[in-house]
Parts: sequence; structure tokens; C-alpha cells
Amino acid sequence: MAGYILAIDQGTTSTRAIVFDGNMQVAGSGQKEFPQIFPRSGWVEHDPEQIWDSVLWTVRKALKEAGLEASQIAAIGITNQRETAVVWERDSGKPIHNAIVWQDRRTASFCEKLKARGLEKQFSKKTGLLLDPYFSGTKLSWLLSNVKGAKKRAAKGELCFGTIDTFLIWRLTGGKSFVTDATNASRTLIYNISKNRWDEDLLDILDIPAVMLPEVKDCADDFGICDEAHFGAAIPILGVAGDQQAATIGQACFEPGMIKSTYGTGCFAVLNIGKDIVRSKNRLLTTIAYRLDGETTYALEGSIFIAGAAVQWLRDGIKVIDKASKSGDLAGQADPNQDVYLVPAFTGMGAPHWDAEARGAIFGLTRATGPAEFARAALEAVCYQTRDLLEAMHRDWKNAGEGTVLRVDGGMVVSDWTMQRLSDLLDAPVDRPTILETTALGAAWLAGSKAGVWPDRKTFAKSWARERRFEPAMEEKTRRVKIKGWKDAVRRTLTKG
Repeated sequence: MAGYILAIDQGTTSTRAIVFDGNMQVAGSGQKEFPQIFPRSGWVEHDPEQIWDSVLWTVRKALKEAGLEASQIAAIGITNQRETAVVWERDSGKPIHNAIVWQDRRTASFCEKLKARGLEKQFSKKTGLLLDPYFSGTKLSWLLSNVKGAKKRAAKGELCFGTIDTFLIWRLTGGKSFVTDATNASRTLIYNISKNRWDEDLLDILDIPAVMLPEVKDCADDFGICDEAHFGAAIPILGVAGDQQAATIGQACFEPGMIKSTYGTGCFAVLNIGKDIVRSKNRLLTTIAYRLDGETTYALEGSIFIAGAAVQWLRDGIKVIDKASKSGDLAGQADPNQDVYLVPAFTGMGAPHWDAEARGAIFGLTRATGPAEFARAALEAVCYQTRDLLEAMHRDWKNAGEGTVLRVDGGMVVSDWTMQRLSDLLDAPVDRPTILETTALGAAWLAGSKAGVWPDRKTFAKSWARERRFEPAMEEKTRRVKIKGWKDAVRRTLTKG
């Protein structure tokens, strides 16, 4: 074996497949966007069949670009958009409804009813999560209640539930493997993260039959064999992790206190807190960072719903740019004397506010405000929100003290302007790695190490390389004024005071 590993990175707006060689370098890749479906305001769906087609297309493209046959691939690693819920027929594999995406807010009122019953503490204690539409559990409950006959069929064992990883593994293995990994399970709102099992009490509250749930495995494990009919050879699937956990692994954040932040459609900061569960007092999430060889490592996570999506809004919504890559250059042209703040609560506010009903707002407009100021406000919003998350993490965990270095990845980090502004507003160093495809790399490492063709954890961590470090250069007075303005803008945007 040459040590080639195939990573399938199934994201919110596109699917990527990347072939890594034995030196963990990209040998070939394929990427394909797929449609976003918005049935109503606040509702977001995907067609699972379009996702499946995009996986087949991108894998074949990546293999072709790498000049490889499927028989040369030692293993497959899968990483995926988390919390997105799919239900399909056990016999046919056909979805009974579109997938409900993590961004979807349709269960907001249901979550409020559960909170009114005093149930949030029970959910939070067992799962580390909050009662929010973000997570899979209430989406699954909605599907069972709103798709005709679904609840009865589920109780009879005729239906399967899964996050995207589970659905893809089911399809890749021809229905032979009905599995997920601990990280994806930990995002469902029905998985007990201290006992590492589905929680019967929470299933009863949400009226979800246990028979429709997949088996939960370690992140590096035997997830089944990809049928040779798909790509021309049978390939073992040996690694699975939700996208943010995969990025944490890809950034080699294996030691407690290490933190990474991924800037894609949303922004997700993950802090490794080690083997012990830390209960957040600042409305962060306690989640499973990874589970390897039966040993669970936990993390504190802050989730921002809108990051790169704000740049998409600049391009597609108000059309102040024609390419996302131009946002940083345009922001650099903004008038420094104008303090314009965008609070991008397009689908509510995530951590640490968790206000599902909040909506986007802009403050500080003048007659002189133009495209450059809008671009700067959109990019700065991501930086401010990251600071909010890191401040909450430092309050929650005494070991997350001074000297924090933030490792970053995702599409937005190619912008030098944005990364410099992030460092300025955090007042902390920001490290950009040489390999930006850290999510796919993390999934590939899980599979490659399990296959025995890639290095162990310590050796992999030593291979992590920094492309550039951004150091804070903003004056402290300027930083204080800007942060004060941001906090005031958020306060005026939130509906929950």
C-alpha cells in the first residue's frame, strides 16, 4: 500500500473529496455544490439524494485527478455537517423527507415548550447541549410527527435515523452498516456523553424509538466496507468525525488547552479540555472532541451560525462584491472613522447568547457608509463573535488562561486582512497552518492511522506546520472602543435581554 487515504468532507453547501498521499499531502480533489432548500422563513433543507450524488461525483473526480484506481486507496475517512437530520426507509434506503439542516429553526417553539417544562437542565446535564433547534433531536421529533405514518413505522423498526455520516455509510456499504461515531452522536441531544450511550429518558421525552438509532463507534473504527460497485474496489471505512471535531484533530489539538476555530458557513471554536467534563456556566456547549481506543476526550465549543455566510450575503444578498475573495481587500478600504457594526443574526444568535428569535441588524450607518464599510462590518462581526466565545471559554475553564494561540482553518482564513483583524480584536496570536483542508485531513488521519499506513497521534501532531502567525497590532484604546460598540450592538439586537 502506498498509504493513499480518501477523505469525504460533506459540508453544508458543498461536498469535497480529497485523496491524500502517504506524506499527508493532497494528491487529488473534487468539489461540488448542491442546492439549498428554503421551504419557509427560517427553514433550511437538503435533498439527501443530491448529497449522495455529490459524494459519488466528487470521489470519482478526486481519484481521476490523483491518477489512482480505487484499489490503491487504503481507507476512507468521512467528516460531515453535524446536526443535520435524515430519516430513511430501512428496506429501500429511500429518505422519507428532505434532510433538515443544522441551521433550520422550525423547532424553536417546541424547544421553548420543553424549556417551560423545566427540562433544559436535564438535557444539558446529560448531553452537554442546550435546548435549541440547532441540534438533531428536535428535528427528528418533528419528522416523526409531521411525515404521515412516520411515527408508527419508526416504532416497528422500518425507519432509520442518522446524521449525514450515517446516511452516507449506509449508502456506501449497501445498507450493511448502520453506524455513527461518538462525535456526531454527541450532537443529537439524545446521547449521554458521560455514559457514552443513547439516553432512554431523553428519547422518551422526544418520543423517539431507540430502534431507529445507529450503533455508536469510536472515531477510528471499523465502519464497514464501501461496496466496490461505487468506485471499482471495496474500500474499508475506518474514520468518522463531525466536521468541527475532524478539524480539531486535523489541527492536532490533542493537548488540553489547545484551541482551533474553523471559519466556513458558520464559525466553530473548539477548546480541548481533556478527559473530564466541564459544565459551562456561560452557555457554551460541552461536547465530545474525539473518542479513540475507547477513551473519550471532551471539549468546550462555541458555535457561531453566520461567518462565511455573511460574505455570501455581501455577494448574493446586497451584491457589494462579485467574489467572496474580494471582501478583505474591500474591507481594507473602509473609512476608519466610521464605526459600522453588523450583527449577523440571520438565523438567530448562537453561543454564548442562544437567541433563536434574534434577527440581523446594522448599527452606525451614515450617509457616507458604502460597500467598503459593509464589507468591514461583515468580517469584523466574525472576529467579535470569536472573541465572545474565547472570553466565555476562559470564564468556564480555569486552565484556559493567558497565552492562548488560536489555530484557524476554513475558507475565510485565506484573507490576510481578516486574520490580522481577528488577531487585533482578540489581542492574541492567530496561527494559519500550511494545510488549510484540516477538516478533511482530520478525517483522513483517523482512517489512515487505523489502517496502519499513517503515523500515530504524537507523530502526526509533530507534523503540523504553521504557514503564518498573525500578531496583534491594534492600539489597546482602539480595541476597547470597538469592542464596547460591538457589545452594545449585540445587546440591542437580542430579544431575550
